[in-house]
Amino acid sequence: MEAQPTAAQPTAAHTIETVFRLESPRVVAGVARIVRDVGIAEELAQDALVAALERWPRDGVPDNPGAWLMATARHRAVDLVRRRETYARKLAQIGRDLETTAPASYDEPADPDDIDDDLLRLVFTTCHPVLSPEARTALTLRLLGGLTTAEIARAYLVPEPTIAQRIVRAKKTLATKNVAFEVPYGPDREARLGSVLDVIYLIFNEGYAATAGDDLLRPGLCEDALRLARVLSALMPKEPEVHALTSLLEFQASRTAARTGPDGTPVLLKDQNRRRWNRMLIARGIRALGRADATATGAPGRYALQAAIAACHAHAYSYEETDWRTIATLYGLLASRAPSPVVELNRAVAVSMAEGPAEGLKLVDALTTEPALRDYHLLPSVRGDLLARLGRTAEAREEFARAAGLARNESERRLLRAKQRSLPGQ
Repeated sequence: MEAQPTAAQPTAAHTIETVFRLESPRVVAGVARIVRDVGIAEELAQDALVAALERWPRDGVPDNPGAWLMATARHRAVDLVRRRETYARKLAQIGRDLETTAPASYDEPADPDDIDDDLLRLVFTTCHPVLSPEARTALTLRLLGGLTTAEIARAYLVPEPTIAQRIVRAKKTLATKNVAFEVPYGPDREARLGSVLDVIYLIFNEGYAATAGDDLLRPGLCEDALRLARVLSALMPKEPEVHALTSLLEFQASRTAARTGPDGTPVLLKDQNRRRWNRMLIARGIRALGRADATATGAPGRYALQAAIAACHAHAYSYEETDWRTIATLYGLLASRAPSPVVELNRAVAVSMAEGPAEGLKLVDALTTEPALRDYHLLPSVRGDLLARLGRTAEAREEFARAAGLARNESERRLLRAKQRSLPGQ
């Protein structure tokens, strides 16, 4: 007789979804090291998810669900490799080891400049120059960021089918071009470095302020991105922007505990309890920024400038002590180094703090016609804050309502609605 659903099954299903979202990057990376194809690795990870959906509600959630998913996907990968005739000779030598040895022992690096890290290999593989920049970003956020196709589409304000096509084509291109699953050496590594830094930053940002969902934070993504940045710093000690990115992430991560309240509600920078900022991470950020400055030979790069801005916040023991004039100047340099409407919006905030809300509002109003910011919820949010500081509460209320309508993260929506309700004259 067919088993009837139990009350425990929805709990198991939720656990499976949560665990898979957290563990899928490691599973894909570990399996890709065996099959040498990121597309097939993702399919095998999905197979492991299906197996979990079949077994966990019936047998219970294992003590180490991430290890269970990895083991299931790896066993399927070994079976697949065995079936490939072209691998028959290799399997005769290593097939038994693949079943009994942990993934970290495969293909141990022979060169001291190599590194045994599957996630880092996956980042460099998905950032191969055979892919367009747009395809690299979409594929990396899908495989390492754990974002769905719909979430990536919302983040980049493009149709979902467009993102889906980019991801499918990217995986096919990597397979047909026989791109090696490796951290490259020398000039090849340097050629991919910019893209690698960008996607590590994007992964961290998705963990630091999720584009969608109920929770503001996804700490696992922040931890993965920070670890990858630290590993890359050790791997490339003479690259200032690598150290600068590491510094920036250390500073940002130091605020994590203070960014949400007990119920998960976002806490704005000015309201954060800075005693909850992690001073050890701040110290690490200062040291990394020092290494970036020591290895730089020219003008500071965009990550160095962002790290310097984060350092200004880290050095201030209260919101009132923040050196907003220096921050505004740094944002001006960043705008010339890496022009972006978002950078200009951040500069407007800094200017408003240094010179007053009226000056900041002039800069924000100049951005209202920017196509890239048309559906960006932080533009009306910032404008609402400035209008409120100027006493124009009716206009501010409208801006907060518009921002809440545009926000895709439920925590941010609640915060914006609370701001709207808090204005006088309701």
